[in-house]
Amino acid sequence: MKKIITSEAILIGLAMFSMFFGAGNIIFPLAIGQYAGDQNLFAMLGLIITAAFMPIAGVIAMILFDGDYRQFFGRLGRIPGFLLALTTISLLGPLGSTPRCIALSYTTLTGAFLDMSPVLFSAIACLLIFLFSVKKNQILRILGLVLTPFLLISLITIIVIGLITAPEAPHVDVSKLTMFFHGLKEGYNTMDLLAAFFFSSTILHVLKLRFSEDKTRANGDSIHKIAYQASLVGAILLAVIYMGFSYFASFHGNIFAESSKDELLALMTIKIAGAYGGALVCITIALACLTTAIALISAFADFCQKEVFNEKISYEITLIGSLLITFFVSTFKFTGISAFLGPILEICYPGLIVLTFLNIAYRLKNFKPIKVPVFLTFAISAVVYFTT
Repeated sequence: MKKIITSEAILIGLAMFSMFFGAGNIIFPLAIGQYAGDQNLFAMLGLIITAAFMPIAGVIAMILFDGDYRQFFGRLGRIPGFLLALTTISLLGPLGSTPRCIALSYTTLTGAFLDMSPVLFSAIACLLIFLFSVKKNQILRILGLVLTPFLLISLITIIVIGLITAPEAPHVDVSKLTMFFHGLKEGYNTMDLLAAFFFSSTILHVLKLRFSEDKTRANGDSIHKIAYQASLVGAILLAVIYMGFSYFASFHGNIFAESSKDELLALMTIKIAGAYGGALVCITIALACLTTAIALISAFADFCQKEVFNEKISYEITLIGSLLITFFVSTFKFTGISAFLGPILEICYPGLIVLTFLNIAYRLKNFKPIKVPVFLTFAISAVVYFTT
């Protein structure tokens, strides 16, 4: 009987989940659930669209372009495409998502047991990220085989216990449509669509290496087929964890109403699992954030080394420079970084969504219009943001 999803696709899908599963994927479902109360279902529908389905659309689009972000963004023009790609990867790298992962790791561990200054923690985290990023060809295998299964077991255990022991969710007097759009917009903050543009090339690269090394592979297996299957596995895992965390917080969130978003995870985990169990889960989640940071900063350093410096500077030197910026930004802590990212994402995300679907339409149906709709979407998003 022919397998619907191959074991290799499951392994890569687990790795994709771990690569995507960073700071925003933890905090924002919790914050949405705490805010949504008994209207959580509608908020989650919005979140899953922008934080689970859209990243898969991004992966599919990039696969259709064979992982070539030059062609993907270049349809907007050489200079606009390059600037948009650089902006996107910079937000994922040292200016946004990577330091946010470090900041959440610190908050989570200090909420559980750690007694260390944030500056020292950021320095140690950046050193560890450097050591793992240098061996970038091993990242997917390490994530898929070791950390991800343990992370999933820990998260699902906490969610199940939290739901079993849950009190009744508080009533929230907000319309279902308003809650849906709240979840939709909060999904921007996970930044998973942005990550999909650059993770896809890494995934395809690793798959191509495996195909070239394995001479016995069946003819029916294709790189693109496995990549599609893996992206589906990753999306389903993300959606399940989003739903679990959000409902967990919708039931228990009132207890921590005065806490900041980045403190919710440690507080709720310790409440459910106890001091020792909570500390173990917090360590696992902190490691997951750092593995996402490894994937993100590797993609950024690779982009800069090839596209900005034209390979005149080595990957290692570019990586060191990237981590120095990451270290500086991480000292602004989770709330400061999120305050910086929020407006940018609200303006940019709709345009990137339009770009994604137009590029899919171009590859599948030769639908050519792109510059006017994408730039118009960026302009409308900016006007809406600054006038509301």
